[in-house]
Amino acid sequence: MLCLVTGASGFIGSNLVHELGRRGYRVRALLRPGSDRRGLQGAKNEPVEGDLGDAAALAAALRGCDWCFHVAASYHLWLPDYAPMYATNVGGTRRVLEAAAAAGCSRVVYTSTVGCIGLPKANGGQVSPTDETAPVSEAQMKNHYKRSKWQAEQVALEWAAKGLPVVIVNPSAPVGPRDVKPTPTGQVIVDFLNGRMPGYLDTGLNWVHVRDVAAGHILAAEKGRVGERYILGHAAGNWTMQQTFDCLAELSGRPAPRWRVPYAVAFAAAGVNEALARITGRPPRAPLAGVRMARYKMFFNPAKAIRELGLPQTPPREAMREAVDWFRANGYAWK
Repeated sequence: MLCLVTGASGFIGSNLVHELGRRGYRVRALLRPGSDRRGLQGAKNEPVEGDLGDAAALAAALRGCDWCFHVAASYHLWLPDYAPMYATNVGGTRRVLEAAAAAGCSRVVYTSTVGCIGLPKANGGQVSPTDETAPVSEAQMKNHYKRSKWQAEQVALEWAAKGLPVVIVNPSAPVGPRDVKPTPTGQVIVDFLNGRMPGYLDTGLNWVHVRDVAAGHILAAEKGRVGERYILGHAAGNWTMQQTFDCLAELSGRPAPRWRVPYAVAFAAAGVNEALARITGRPPRAPLAGVRMARYKMFFNPAKAIRELGLPQTPPREAMREAVDWFRANGYAWK
């Protein structure tokens, strides 16, 4: 069986290529010219160069493929111009699904995000993890990344309604090896290891091993119901940032930050950061979109994926350990 993976050089994409190869699938990896391919070292794949804006290249890449994993996305919380993000995330998704339909793919897995799932609500100070049934609308997508991914998810649902066998997966906060860029969540670990984390916001994330996310994509292709969404997370991965840094401190020997930054202070600092970014063109270290997202503890319930797909549940502490080891071994951390 031949599978196309878009975004194959990215964090989830590279781990998916490795996992597909380990399970005996043939992999065609769609890669942008000049992309950093270190995450693919040692993975069996047929590399093909192409861009989500090139319909002809997508058609050629998908020719003969049984499955399509559309993982590629523009993941930024700040850009000087957000039009390219919508062109990639929305327009690119439409072109990939059109090409997959023309190629006769028997299964398409679209990689969305938990940012498109309804936000958890706090009751009496306790946050109840949310699942795929939580009411949500585009009006709740408060930043361009989430809004573009929401619109792309609607494109995937439209194609599913037209008969294309699309399954949607919504990863939470993946962590582990091969985070080459690194991603915004991986950057949190890098900053911690390098002593650039003086304080933290009272927020939280659902941490999941990236290898489990990769496996979840394959399980979605094998077992997922067409038109359904599956949260790829960990049932015990809902950690506050204080819990996260305590774990990282134990694993790395670095001290955990103890200053809880007031939200108003973080918001003001982010505003200054973005104002400077507009002048310098350099991305802000703390964009407003990230601070706004931090007002909520992003806790999620992956029970559906565990029950229907058999999603693996590697302990989050193990994922953190592998991430720390990988960042140190690859020169991202000086200690």
